Amino acid sequence: MTKLELQKTAVEIRKGILTGVHSAKSGHPGGSLSAADIFTYLYFEEMNVDPANPKAENRDRFVLSKGHVAPGLYSTLANRGYFPVKDMETLRHVGSYLQGHPDMKHIPGVDMSSGSLGQGLSAAVGMALAGKMDQKDYRVYALCGDGEIQEGQIWEASMFAGHRKLDNLVVIVDNNGLQIDGNVDDVCSPYPIDKKFEAFNFHVINIDGHDFDQIAAAFKEARDTKGMPTAIIAKTVKGKGVSFMENKASWHGVAPNDEEFANAMEELQKAGEALCQK
Repeated sequence: MTKLELQKTAVEIRKGILTGVHSAKSGHPGGSLSAADIFTYLYFEEMNVDPANPKAENRDRFVLSKGHVAPGLYSTLANRGYFPVKDMETLRHVGSYLQGHPDMKHIPGVDMSSGSLGQGLSAAVGMALAGKMDQKDYRVYALCGDGEIQEGQIWEASMFAGHRKLDNLVVIVDNNGLQIDGNVDDVCSPYPIDKKFEAFNFHVINIDGHDFDQIAAAFKEARDTKGMPTAIIAKTVKGKGVSFMENKASWHGVAPNDEEFANAMEELQKAGEALCQK
């Protein structure tokens, strides 16, 4: 995909996020929107996946360690062709397969059930180790939150990954600076994030998580890095793409009402139209 095509796709993914959360009247829009560009690049450019064969043995694996931003993952999977985009309207509804957190048993394209913060990276490390032991070529990607990395299990998994030189593993930290209780550096500062991962023998790359040129360069650098796992620290904006949601911790886990939903979708529609003029 070209950069412009990726940007257009990210707008559609953001629309799906808002549609799902608004329909459910619950969910987590802020972090889903901040990670939308990362999701877009992973599934439409970086990862070796096939929606027609979601369990292919040699597919790349993805673990959403911060499982509450499931609306972002689901919208991406839907736009990639794993299931109908219209199904986003059933998010969190009784009887829907699109549960509040990722479920690997019922949702096509979900490689690991997640939601309990801190645990997803351990699963991703296990997948990466299995790939090495089985001499497979697949790569493993895990998306963590900057609030989530306050969990100790993240660093146990990181220590193991660095020690085992798992260069088929890429950890992405969605560093939007906010968690449910406010600023991450006020709640329990994880900074400096890059130095911490370096201490656990990771190759570390700092990027703007909304700049597709930087995102592309980072994933290429990760592929070229041998003998150690990579951590991409992506500086992002919580609620990115919807002006009244941006940089507000209050939008961590709150659904927009009808008026807010209409305004947000109008903003995204205009953003998409502007990209079509380029």
